[in-house]
Amino acid sequence: MEKYRIIDGLVSLELFAKQLSDFLFEGFVLCLDGDLGAGKTTFTKFLGKYMGIEDTINSPTFTIMKIYDGELPLYHMDVYRLQGVGVDYELEEYIYGDGVTVIEWYHHIEEILPEERLVIEIEIIDALKRKLTIRGTGQYERIVEKLGD
Repeated sequence: MEKYRIIDGLVSLELFAKQLSDFLFEGFVLCLDGDLGAGKTTFTKFLGKYMGIEDTINSPTFTIMKIYDGELPLYHMDVYRLQGVGVDYELEEYIYGDGVTVIEWYHHIEEILPEERLVIEIEIIDALKRKLTIRGTGQYERIVEKLGD
């Protein structure tokens, strides 16, 4: 299942993150994709806010993963640097763990990801607008139905 949504500015992006936060559960896997500066980390910051995370959420580009404590643990991964390196960072224990996993540049580790997941691709339209393509498989399909509204 796939739906589209236009986001116009940070307030709109935050409201979308708040809406998604209502559907989170243990083991939730969210894959984000988009060009540099599209808003992947900003979206994750907003999502973390609505998960009760008070720490500052920033990009894990150079550390691969950061862990935040909230109502559920947030495992925030940026796997861009793993391109062509191979996956030997033992990320599976987090991806298949008891928290919410957000993976930026997920294509680089797609072979270790569960088939059932939520994917949001963020496309830059202009300085403020973004087009979100939202896809889900399995149990995530019903979430996509709700998020596209």
